[in-house]
Amino acid sequence: MKETVFKELAGLSTEARNPDTMNLDSMTTREILEAMNREDRKVPEIVAAAIPEIEVLVEHIVSALQKGGRLLYIGAGTSGRLGVLDASECPPTFGTDPTLVQGFIAGGYESLRKAAEGAEDNPDGAIHDFELCCLGHEDVVVGITASRRTPYVLGGLSYAKKHGCYTALLICNHFMPSMG
Repeated sequence: MKETVFKELAGLSTEARNPDTMNLDSMTTREILEAMNREDRKVPEIVAAAIPEIEVLVEHIVSALQKGGRLLYIGAGTSGRLGVLDASECPPTFGTDPTLVQGFIAGGYESLRKAAEGAEDNPDGAIHDFELCCLGHEDVVVGITASRRTPYVLGGLSYAKKHGCYTALLICNHFMPSMG
């Protein structure tokens, strides 16, 4: 089991060293800032390439909201925090009801400020969260994971799909050839 996981992780860009930033420890502050800026400039191109998929998701979300559904984010660690942050910004920014867009993080509220080690490895962890919010078939559930393999997220998406929800997976990764 462990060997399979390690092989899978070896092919993920989030688990590999970035060849463009290999010398961070010997760079000046300015060189580090310039390297970060170069990396940041890659994001709009990646988003542009994903617009067709993003469009489909947004259309499903709009349709769900019009039918009384909600947008629910699930994630672990930083990915979970970003979902919770986006959900918490909707009421003050758009005047929405706080229950319309919700974010759930592996390990619960406490893990927003302190890592809940191991919570992301529980594929049934999101079930409790969905029971609390009364998951409905009109809801859209968006999993957020850097690696695309977080058990909390994948288990939650599977549970949501079984309950008739439209599901999507937002990842921050592309596959690289295995190093081993």
